[in-house]
Amino acid sequence: MTRHRTSGAPPSPSTAGTFARTYARVVAGRRTKWAVLVLWVLLIGVGGSLAAKLGDVQNNEAETWLPTNAQATRAVKIAEDYFQDKGRVGAVVVYAREDGLTDVDLAKVNADRQRFVANSLAAADVPPVTVAADRKAAFLSVPVKSDQSDNSVLGDGVKRLRDAAGQDAPAGLDVKIAGQAGNIADFIDVYSGMDGALMAATLGLVAVFLLFTYRSPILWLIPLLSVGLASQVASAVVYLLAKHAGLTVNGQSAYVLVVLVLGVGTDYALLLIARYREELHRQEDRHEAMEYALRRCLPAITASAATVGIATICLVFGSMNSTRGLGPVVALGVVIVYFAMTTLLPAFLVVLGRWVFWPFTPRYSADHVDSSAEKEHGFWARVSGFVGRRPRPIWIGATLVLVALAFGAMSLSTGQTQAEQFTKKVDSVAGQDLIARHFPAGSSAPADVYVKDGGATAALAVVQQVPGITSASTIATKNGWTRIEAVLKDAPDTQAARSTVEHLRTALASNQGEAKSAVVGGQTAVALDTSDAQSEEEKLLIPLILAVVLIMLIILLRALTAPLVLLLSVVLSYTAAVGSAALLFHAVGHPRIDRGLLLFGFLFLVALGVDYTIFLMTRAREEVGKRGHRDGVLTSLTVTGGVITSAGLVLAATFSVLAAIPTVASLQQGLLVAVGILLDTFIVRSLLIPALALELGPRFWRPGHPERAKADRSIVSPAEPARLG
Repeated sequence: MTRHRTSGAPPSPSTAGTFARTYARVVAGRRTKWAVLVLWVLLIGVGGSLAAKLGDVQNNEAETWLPTNAQATRAVKIAEDYFQDKGRVGAVVVYAREDGLTDVDLAKVNADRQRFVANSLAAADVPPVTVAADRKAAFLSVPVKSDQSDNSVLGDGVKRLRDAAGQDAPAGLDVKIAGQAGNIADFIDVYSGMDGALMAATLGLVAVFLLFTYRSPILWLIPLLSVGLASQVASAVVYLLAKHAGLTVNGQSAYVLVVLVLGVGTDYALLLIARYREELHRQEDRHEAMEYALRRCLPAITASAATVGIATICLVFGSMNSTRGLGPVVALGVVIVYFAMTTLLPAFLVVLGRWVFWPFTPRYSADHVDSSAEKEHGFWARVSGFVGRRPRPIWIGATLVLVALAFGAMSLSTGQTQAEQFTKKVDSVAGQDLIARHFPAGSSAPADVYVKDGGATAALAVVQQVPGITSASTIATKNGWTRIEAVLKDAPDTQAARSTVEHLRTALASNQGEAKSAVVGGQTAVALDTSDAQSEEEKLLIPLILAVVLIMLIILLRALTAPLVLLLSVVLSYTAAVGSAALLFHAVGHPRIDRGLLLFGFLFLVALGVDYTIFLMTRAREEVGKRGHRDGVLTSLTVTGGVITSAGLVLAATFSVLAAIPTVASLQQGLLVAVGILLDTFIVRSLLIPALALELGPRFWRPGHPERAKADRSIVSPAEPARLG
């Protein structure tokens, strides 16, 4: 005989800790809910104005994106400290004519050199023109003013340079802006105006999915508004810490902050609202319904937030400065969205009442039966029944599918070149093609060797003898340091050029005297050191994040077997996502990736995907304590299936929007995360994990015994299936 919890009867104290009870009671209290809302109104009032200033404290200087102790980073520092290179980025203005440059063309080039300096388009003197041996092309190296806190300075500078170079150009003369400044300006141009468009598209997609999920013209606004306000407060807190506590924020961390807050906030909102709606069928008083719903959701949401927060904090152990700065920023965002979704959202819902669910308003009835509640879980009841009938073939089949997809990762290749960074042809890429066609490919971005004056002569002799270097010369001596420019035979973003830089460093290090301590920098050195640092980060951070996930699952589930099984599923899901994405990259014509995609794809997929595992297994442990292992696992799949699937679809849609940005990195990141989330949602969480739990039986929870827990059996209601499968 099943007992029911009567209206107004408080749940048994054994079902939740004192903290959870007090927390939920304050948030959902008849009077205290107003205090919660007033607190958030104050936070939002202050945060709204400060959030807009986050861009003012971003530090996008070169050092913030480079490996902490790499030679390339030291070279940037030397250039800024001793050669006054700070605030300047090199552009290369390329002039080409396929049938050969005319005297009029060369006169135009030399006139441009004088014009660039006279009109302050160049931030320093412009070296003499370099003409190709075939006399079909020439280029000018032009330093352009930049401001790392304001990208528009560089973007506008390159635009003015392009306009000036194109002015009065003889017919048939091709003029392009290449070099580092040209490349950065193309990225600025590509992303210009995209922030608002992407945010609008993302919010639009989320709104559509929430509208479809809730089938209410009103309810979808509540979680969307709550997440948006949480994002504003998070940005404000990060701004204050960056302004007054030295927290490093760059463009990447600011962007990731918004995406993660939106993702995890929506997940938490979907979970809480789904549980609240369940309780409204059983409770006449909405305050008590929310109190119980929040108490039951709090362990899962807390575990999720703690896992994501601690996992991202692990990034401070990374090699890249950009990685190290990302961890604290994202962790702060997760903490703030956690409190928003467990205070602001529930208080908001309680204040508004049941009518926000209209037209499918959950109604309380004396016998606690509501046909709409049963109908909501109808599809997932059938899915759980299917899993319950054939768990072994299902988990074996799901595993084989994921393993097969993982083999696609073997087709993945790193070392993305500049020409492969955009999904459309841009000026800097076209300019680099012209340089590679008529000059030694490395002419536009030579390696820079910095050495103390005492070792300059020896260092120059060594550099000139290194294979892969076409020429080397001393170009500046300042403040006791000499700068040697080494032109590479190969394009600066190729593996061959990176090998040349490695040989150059080895040759210098094997020398005697001050030449031994020479530092090699430049575009190729940056790419080499970045790739090496990213490889080291993967080896350290991926196991560290997995260890965090394992520990949190052990604490949450009070078991060892289940967390180990779940951890293996996380690894399998990630490798299958990488393999699937690799096949898609080939299909869309962009097979090569930047190495950093692997770590950040892992971070997104684990940090966001683990939410679904936690939501499922927390509910499973609760239901096992009431119904026994088999029925508990299947019931948890039934009642969480809809909310987790909705969360997965929302998140996948959110990241798919990135494909609209015409950069390969954005396209690949969007595809990787979207595919990974969908695999985790529809295969891992819906089939693999429940089937494995049934296969292992009660051993799944060892050494714990949730079936022996002192469960409050009075909360079982016919609205939840008693037996499935």
